[in-house]
Amino acid sequence: MRLVLASNASHDPPRGGSTRSNLAWLRRLAAAGHACTVAAPSLDAEARVTESRGIRIHSIPSLSLHAAELGRLIRETQPDWVLVSSEDLSHTLLREAARTAPGRLVYLAHTPQFFPFGPESWHPDAPAAELVRRAAAVVVIGRHMSEYVRKHLGREAVVVHPPIYGEPPWPELADFSRKSVLMVNPCAAKGISIFLGLARNFPGVRFEALRGWGTTPEDEAAMAALPNVSLLENVADIEDVLRRCSVLVMPSLWYEGFGLIVMEAMLRAIPVIASDSGGLLEAKRGTGYVIPVRPVQGYRMEFDAAHMPRPILPEQDIAPWISALRRLLEEEEEYRAESARSRGAALEFVSSIDPDAFGTLLESLPAPGKPVTPAAPAAEKRPLDEARRALLLRELQRRRRPQ
Repeated sequence: MRLVLASNASHDPPRGGSTRSNLAWLRRLAAAGHACTVAAPSLDAEARVTESRGIRIHSIPSLSLHAAELGRLIRETQPDWVLVSSEDLSHTLLREAARTAPGRLVYLAHTPQFFPFGPESWHPDAPAAELVRRAAAVVVIGRHMSEYVRKHLGREAVVVHPPIYGEPPWPELADFSRKSVLMVNPCAAKGISIFLGLARNFPGVRFEALRGWGTTPEDEAAMAALPNVSLLENVADIEDVLRRCSVLVMPSLWYEGFGLIVMEAMLRAIPVIASDSGGLLEAKRGTGYVIPVRPVQGYRMEFDAAHMPRPILPEQDIAPWISALRRLLEEEEEYRAESARSRGAALEFVSSIDPDAFGTLLESLPAPGKPVTPAAPAAEKRPLDEARRALLLRELQRRRRPQ
């Protein structure tokens, strides 16, 4: 098969769980001899083409503003399927793929905030939602998100968990004596306020945060103000960070699709304290230390330095978080018990993953039966300039305002 994947999130380097999932699928396909191409934005102003483990990655500056480049790439490569990842807030890549390769669209539904449908969507768009509804397949990585798509789009999604966890044996990294707490992607929507509150209440404990796509200079300043908090830079191997911690906290306040880092930590026997947001319950697999939170109530009419809408966050009750963390830091028997529960649940889950399921799905889809040709020019929605961003956020705020 020939495949083109389109996403508005950097894939070289990868940023976030969605891109890591996409690359895990494509690496498996490339190793099996399939031709895999990625169109994604570059993190600077320079266009480049790189090769990574058999995947050809076209990094294009401001790709969402130049969606025609995706169309050009589709016509050049003549793919059997065009995979559109949900990281496409303005839905321009979705429209270009549907226009240029009709009948060949597969939608990878990772992040509900970026979907063109559903109550969590930042940019609901009925015509774009219809393109997803008519896609050859909608792929999700968990049962919770499959139900979300069924309920809010009215079609079935296929659950295909990415083979993202590497090969066994996985090291057991839990260490009660380490006394170090880790958070990944510290930012407002991910619950940095809870993380910082814990750091203030445990001044003798080391707190570390791994920089992510949502981390802003404001977040950096807040962490720098606490002597026991350090910000870590991105690493190629997540184990390099997990080796440093004894407990992972994921106090996410926005709606999570799954929570890959939760499973990655549990797989290595590290206890996880997580919020009850969205698919995090599924990722925790019945282990302990799931704490209810008051979720994001809406978004302000402004973007932060990470180009994300500023969330409207209610006050959180940090007492249950303090109690949970104190127990894991101070009670060795409980720490070891939760570590064993986490390891067992994660091993059972990961052993159930079929690493070739994504390729099997694509090969099972009925081929559209005609080559990709340039479609007649269609009226396209303009990219989100600053004025339209403001209008979008105003509408988001109106929709989220309590009645």
